[in-house]
Amino acid sequence: MNNDLTIRLETSEDFLVVERLTRDAFWNKYRPGCLEPYVLHQFRKSENFIKELSLILELNGRIIGHIMFAKSKIICKDKVVPVLTFGPFSILPQEQGKGYGKILLDYAMNKAKALGATILAIEGDPDLYAHFGFVKGKTVGIIYADDPSADYFLVKELCPNALSTSPGKYYDPKDYFVDENDAVEYIKNMQ
Repeated sequence: MNNDLTIRLETSEDFLVVERLTRDAFWNKYRPGCLEPYVLHQFRKSENFIKELSLILELNGRIIGHIMFAKSKIICKDKVVPVLTFGPFSILPQEQGKGYGKILLDYAMNKAKALGATILAIEGDPDLYAHFGFVKGKTVGIIYADDPSADYFLVKELCPNALSTSPGKYYDPKDYFVDENDAVEYIKNMQ
């Protein structure tokens, strides 16, 4: 079987397909239903959305994965440190566990670094993301503002010593927070 993989920028023609993929990847994963397709839909309008890092993974011409990045920050005692976060990060359920997510994430992190990013911060599975070099934020003095004891808040240096800043708090971009009723209605009406 020919496994022709392509990673490319998302275009507006991809939006609905990617939102459906995101719905399928997150449906009933962390809660009944999901909010992630609506978060993605809304986030594309945000000043924190990074178009150059909204990437699609295609397998034999079919979209099987997507990742998006956003600008965020760590607030330290004496400065604000710009960081990037990512997500939703989606792979079609039937293609999960085959290494495609690793391919897309490795590519995306390298592209983020090439665009000047020095630190990534995410909420995710510590065991999964440890394979990509992420560590629990609190182990390096950076806590998640919404849940200071969170083991799922993770950070990664893209440049040496980028995390050697003073202790600080990470804040999600406000655009990640959507009205749940609006999200349910939007997802219900997705064609």
